[in-house]
Amino acid sequence: MAILKLSAPWHTYYKELNELFKLDDEVRIVYDTDEQVINIYVENIAKADAMAAVLPTEKEFGAITVQVNVIPANTTFKKAKSIRGSLYEDLFRGNPIVDIVTIEGVMTNPITYVIFKKEVVQYYNDSLSDAHGMCSTLYQDIANRILDAGEGIFFCTNTSTISKTSVWSPYVTTTSATISTI
Repeated sequence: MAILKLSAPWHTYYKELNELFKLDDEVRIVYDTDEQVINIYVENIAKADAMAAVLPTEKEFGAITVQVNVIPANTTFKKAKSIRGSLYEDLFRGNPIVDIVTIEGVMTNPITYVIFKKEVVQYYNDSLSDAHGMCSTLYQDIANRILDAGEGIFFCTNTSTISKTSVWSPYVTTTSATISTI
């Protein structure tokens, strides 16, 4: 009889967090499974500030609590107090999984769209629903599970495989929108 060893939810949390930032040259994530601590080393202070603002310092999974530490390179930082949309520009600047971050002015409330590359993300997760034990998902789904988006922040997947595409807007006025490519 086969012995099944399913991934614990806290291991899945680490794997998904790692998937969001493993291609970012300014971020290194280390998970200490004995102490249940995830240390995120960030080379860019603006990115470290943004990461500290959108990630919890602790994540509870029943009786298991995982501590999440954002550690900036050789400096101190405070949780960012800037506009939430610009936090995501700082957070994903230079990360190749993101095509564009756009902040749209809709009536009086700004809406931020973080648009990820059109790619399927796969990581080993002991999934019984997959013949290889893999989890197949999108970056937008991982971001929705991992990051504290708050009001007016949306994660989506590009409709094109071409990077840095412009965003279609149903609104006639384009002067109210600020589009920044990362």
